[in-house]
Amino acid sequence: MRKNSRPVKKPSMSGGVKKGLRIYAAVVMVLALLFTFSATVFAATDDPIQVVNNLSDFIFGLIRAIGLILLGFGIVQVGMSLKSHDPSQRANGFLTLAGGVIIFFAKEILNLITGG
Repeated sequence: MRKNSRPVKKPSMSGGVKKGLRIYAAVVMVLALLFTFSATVFAATDDPIQVVNNLSDFIFGLIRAIGLILLGFGIVQVGMSLKSHDPSQRANGFLTLAGGVIIFFAKEILNLITGG
């Protein structure tokens, strides 16, 4: 602390404001958890193939989300390597970027390979 600086005075809250803030925070957390852990559930039909297709779409949706995360991380890594002039980080960034693109389009690539 410098010699001439004054200590920072925090604003005080009354008991009612603290209680209201706690209730608000609890409600926001409950709603966030509710929306985070809720998933779309498809009704089971008499056709078992439709159930398998729904599961396949869900799994490929998760894989696509992971590919999108890797794609974003690869872009950030390449950008950081351009700023710091680090060739090994740049190579890793481009590999992560390419892996993210391949994972993002995995379903389409598999459909092209199998002809489906």
